Amino acid sequence: QVQLVESGGGLVQAGGSLRLSCAASGGTFGRYVMGWFRQAPGKEREFVATISGGGGTTDYADSVKGRFTISRDNAKSTVYLQMNSLKPEDTAVYYCAATSAWPMRRRGASYNYWGQGTQVTVSS
Repeated sequence: QVQLVESGGGLVQAGGSLRLSCAASGGTFGRYVMGWFRQAPGKEREFVATISGGGGTTDYADSVKGRFTISRDNAKSTVYLQMNSLKPEDTAVYYCAATSAWPMRRRGASYNYWGQGTQVTVSS
């Protein structure tokens, strides 16, 4: 069983930056593909970014490509999401999640473990 705890959310002005962290415990962290998803009020959860177990391969939603960077530190069992040039439309609850299935990395349903989420609010 893997437990995930996100942190780093908050309120920021448009154009600003935030770094989210997700600390994992209870499993072999390096074996898992880690993903970030988000859900805005009244909208479905959407894929944001994902990173392979070794950290060598990443994938991003088009809406965040070039602005967000996912990374991981397997020694610390932590995955990060650096968010730059934030826009009001980035406002959402951000969740980290873990899966073993790289081919299904963009599908939330393929992720076995989820954190509780952290709120990101971008003001205009």
